[in-house]
Amino acid sequence: MAKTLKELTAQEVLALAIQAEEEDGRIYADLAQRIGQDFPETAKSLQAMHDEEDGHRHRLINLYRERFGEHIPLVRRQDVKGFITRKPLWMNSILTVSMIRNEVETMEEEARNFYQAAIAQTSDAAVRQLLGDLAAEESKHYEMAEEMDEQQKASGARAKEDMSERRRFVLQIVQPGLAGLMDGSVSTLAPVFAAAFATHASRDAFLVGMAASIGAGISMGFAEALSDDGVLSGRGRPWARGFVCGLMTTAGGIGHTLPFLISNFYYAMYIAIAVVAVELAVIAWVRHRYMDTPLLSAAFQVCVGGTLVFIVGILIGSA
Repeated sequence: MAKTLKELTAQEVLALAIQAEEEDGRIYADLAQRIGQDFPETAKSLQAMHDEEDGHRHRLINLYRERFGEHIPLVRRQDVKGFITRKPLWMNSILTVSMIRNEVETMEEEARNFYQAAIAQTSDAAVRQLLGDLAAEESKHYEMAEEMDEQQKASGARAKEDMSERRRFVLQIVQPGLAGLMDGSVSTLAPVFAAAFATHASRDAFLVGMAASIGAGISMGFAEALSDDGVLSGRGRPWARGFVCGLMTTAGGIGHTLPFLISNFYYAMYIAIAVVAVELAVIAWVRHRYMDTPLLSAAFQVCVGGTLVFIVGILIGSA
């Protein structure tokens, strides 16, 4: 059962501090190793943070030896109430520099708050002094990270990293998601509206649309996941791309299928057509925003393709 910080002895407080510094240091080292190739300047900053945490750990261990001997009990964050439960950021398949900076800020704030609260749990002058010093140093860590960030901006390294991060995001998220959204929004138009005009029954159009959307999502998801392993292309984990692509494909098809839950066929049809227009506009905007395609050109290309498929669905359904 987890204890509160007030229930810990001075020995347990120091043991917890040692464990926390070691954990934070390893997280910084893991993150630096993970992003070293793509974001070298940020990796250097993380390595510097690791070295700082390692220095704190050594000082805590030296004081612990003086007061309590060689054996350090295992007291972890999860054993004490009040600590923030952090997800293992370094395991994320998609890891951006902004995510790392936010995590660093959270870690340093938590460490500072812990040291400030732990000071009140002991009357040992040496322990109180070290905890107070570490609290002050943790406060400076954020300033150090900010200074490193400013240095990166001044040298142009930050701009290069931001460009690299944007490229990774486009390759791993935007491209498969856009491919899925285009396929789901456009390719399902024909079967949905063919069924609608053939039967004039909202329920039939809804069932066809759901089947087409889910089927297309599964198909596109597997196709994207099996296209390449991402090692040479830099497109990231194949199954993550496949999931994004399949999800967006399904969402694109379901968007103009849901209006056919309305029993009145003509109301459902008008709303479905409006949804299609919104879907095509979103696709055009994404292509303009992330693929650097001129907005008018993107809108024209998407509208032409969507209109052709829509017409095919009407002609087949009316035959």
